[in-house]
Amino acid sequence: MNKLQIISFFILYAFVSTAVGQNALSTSHLTCEYQTNPSGIDALHPRLSWQLKSDFRNQRQSAYQILVADSPEKLSAGQGNIWDSRIVKSSHSIQIEYAGKPLQAAGKYYWKVKVWNQDHKASAWSETASWQMGLLVKSDWGNARWITLSELDMARYTGLTVDSIQNKVKNILPQFRKDFKILKPVKSAIAFVSGLGQFDMFLNGQKVGDHFMDPDWSNYEKYCYYVTFDITPQLQEGDNTVGVMLGNGFYDFPRGRYRKPQLVLMHGLPKMICKILVKYQDGSSEIVESNASWKAAQSPVTFSTIYGGEDYDATIEQEGWDKPGFDDSKWQPSVVVKGNDTLLSQQNTPNKVMETLPPVKIFKAQNGHWVYDFGQNASGIVRISVQGNAGAVVKITPAELVNPDGTVNQDATGKPYYFSYRLSGKGEETWQPQFTYYGFRYAQVEGAVPEGQDNPDALPVIKALTGLHTRNSAEKAGNFQCSNDLFNRTARLIDWAIKSNMSHVFTDCPHREKLGWLEQTHLMGASTQYNYNISSLFSKTISDMRSSQLDDGLIPSIAPEFCVFNDGKGQPNAFRDSPEWGSAWIILPWYMYQWYGDTRLMKDNYEGMKKYVAYLGSKAKDYIVDYGLGDWYDLGPKHPGSSQLTSMGVTATATWYYDVNILSKAAKLLGIKNDVIHYNLLAQNIKDAFNKKYFHKDTYQYDRNSQAANAMSLYMGLVDRKDRPKVTESLINDIRSRNNSLTAGDVGYRYVLRALEEGGASKVIFDMNNRSDVPGYGYQLEHGATSLTESWQALRDVSNNHLMLGHIMEWFYSGLAGIRQEENSVAFKDIVIKPEVVGDVTFVKAQYGSMYGQIKSEWEKKGKVFTLKINIPVNTHATVYLPFSEKSRVMESDKIPGKYVHFLRNEAGYQVYKVGSGSYDFRVENFN
Repeated sequence: MNKLQIISFFILYAFVSTAVGQNALSTSHLTCEYQTNPSGIDALHPRLSWQLKSDFRNQRQSAYQILVADSPEKLSAGQGNIWDSRIVKSSHSIQIEYAGKPLQAAGKYYWKVKVWNQDHKASAWSETASWQMGLLVKSDWGNARWITLSELDMARYTGLTVDSIQNKVKNILPQFRKDFKILKPVKSAIAFVSGLGQFDMFLNGQKVGDHFMDPDWSNYEKYCYYVTFDITPQLQEGDNTVGVMLGNGFYDFPRGRYRKPQLVLMHGLPKMICKILVKYQDGSSEIVESNASWKAAQSPVTFSTIYGGEDYDATIEQEGWDKPGFDDSKWQPSVVVKGNDTLLSQQNTPNKVMETLPPVKIFKAQNGHWVYDFGQNASGIVRISVQGNAGAVVKITPAELVNPDGTVNQDATGKPYYFSYRLSGKGEETWQPQFTYYGFRYAQVEGAVPEGQDNPDALPVIKALTGLHTRNSAEKAGNFQCSNDLFNRTARLIDWAIKSNMSHVFTDCPHREKLGWLEQTHLMGASTQYNYNISSLFSKTISDMRSSQLDDGLIPSIAPEFCVFNDGKGQPNAFRDSPEWGSAWIILPWYMYQWYGDTRLMKDNYEGMKKYVAYLGSKAKDYIVDYGLGDWYDLGPKHPGSSQLTSMGVTATATWYYDVNILSKAAKLLGIKNDVIHYNLLAQNIKDAFNKKYFHKDTYQYDRNSQAANAMSLYMGLVDRKDRPKVTESLINDIRSRNNSLTAGDVGYRYVLRALEEGGASKVIFDMNNRSDVPGYGYQLEHGATSLTESWQALRDVSNNHLMLGHIMEWFYSGLAGIRQEENSVAFKDIVIKPEVVGDVTFVKAQYGSMYGQIKSEWEKKGKVFTLKINIPVNTHATVYLPFSEKSRVMESDKIPGKYVHFLRNEAGYQVYKVGSGSYDFRVENFN
């Protein structure tokens, strides 16, 4: 080839490889650290991801190029002055680690991506995305200081208990204000702020952002979170005023008459820190920082606690306090105090008011109080609009249940808890709590009357009372519905429990505890992940566990560990140290890898994970770990609580075995060969000891033949391959012998469903759950539950909004809809579509938003015809299982399967195909 031919070849190649052809891809959904255009990024090497779209089938990415610039103008001009990745030959489109110039604190960066498909045809450049860096080290805060209303002189209380100190300290919640001027055109303005325990920020009379109860709860002795806001649109030329109000949250538990808190903790008095960075269009900048020049005063929130409620006194409101021109001469200077030196950027999706629940019924209880029924048990607060005389007080008591006389019942959810509002008397007034929330369906009102009702005592008139559902604002990832009404209602029942218990942590319940019990995070992990993108919340949960780990390796059962459970002698009891709970420390990083392709969490926490597995080993005797809570709330003869039907050693040792196998996989992924060998040997020793102690070879049963024991042994891989069919049969026989009733609890039931689905027994799952006459989901619905309850029996003396038992949600997606991934797949790169056609279900519609895009599975059965419509995201492929019998015929898009639809095999009632990305419409005729 001569020189001219070589030049011509490269010109042609450049043209072909950059031309946007008809099969070219397009890019969308650009994210940085799981978020769209996020603020406050504190990772020095943020991970970038994108999704791909195409109108054509079987499309894959073969290469990509990323440009990052420090201005949108440079990026538009094609200048990646911060990072130009050049063309990278790779199919990776998720978790691409930034590898450009060092990123600056508070810097804003803009990026875009171009990709090439398998035919070397290039996409257009994506739309511009961005991320805003946070403050990376302590010095980035400059001269900003923690400030408070009055300093707590702890020296005065030396030797006193926290309980005694609290009784001596006034429960005064502060508000702060600061005036500043803007005299030049503003390019950008970013606020970095933290208020402990919770805060609301205001600028020129308007709340900043739409968050509820910032910042995230944390291990305050080690670190706290700050929040980043873009306040550019709220600034005005000339005078400006920033204001901040504080609540207690989990930072401090104030004392109040008749409202003793659930916990006795005191990290300090409420305090705040703030830095506002203003950049002008002329290139100059200005900083507003919290210090003694900020003015402070008592706020109208006169009482607030996470467990007792909130009181607001509108008679002491100071109108315009957060606006320019307010006379703050009677306010005192703020007090500079010592605060947390380690401030981390809040990257968890924030809590927000997510839904409005108007009352479906208003009735009068026998005691004369009015009760509002919102029709749904949910986490949240109320919003009241009321008119009446100044000084009148309206008391609102939320509750899950009502008594026979119509009054509200807080017996099982923590009492007394209420909201109160003292009227200013200035026309119609609207108020909602700021720093606390509860789980409730009903709200009882004292001191006011609904508009239009008899009011002989001239009480304040309620114009409106609305329920506001608050939760973590994680975006919806999936949807499920089917022809079976009971299953649809069950899905809603579980979804409300998931929503109500997604907060700063995964709470057990939204009322009496609000603690981050850890077992549900992994046991309900898949059920929750199918429904919501909880990547940020899981990452935060892992941070909570890391900060809570003890020196000996123990992971407490709750994180952050606001409440320490011990035996009275300083030693951990089962509520603090249960392997099924603490093992979330091992399992969650692995799930983050499986579902989101995140390897960083395993890498960063690997040594701590090893330490916990070693801790469990130190508790083992002959490779058996025999302590903890076991299969919590299983269905035994006694009131539910600790495991009744399954030995502690079964659930604890099986979980330890599962942990060890995960560590072996993690070690292999991280390239630590010696650890792979070590953990494989340890796993084998545990398996041998477990089977020696618990496996009955003559009956193919484990332990006492409980559903939990057999199922966990199967799912965890403790059963030898040759024995698996017989052990599965034992599990099924026990269920059938109980007229298809369940007995497993919080830990075991997830594995019962997993073992049955993997054993080809989804019909048993259907028979167990398509009923309302025995304890289970249908039973709860039949007894009036609107959110999943703590007990299978829907007992009134325990929580009626609990997350932990909702495991069937996973089967709705993975079983009925058939959306799952191959065993060694990561982030649903290798998808499986295998619908289970069982019972009376005639159609299913489901979708799940993976990191690569939307996966859809919709099937319908009409007579002898089965149809399946699927969508497989670009850059992935799928193995499709079509229900099939000897006389069946398969069609795809009204044709015999051909190009892009590759037959693989016949397998146990299915015909199996391989497909690339795209939409497919299968039809199975003569289906039985």
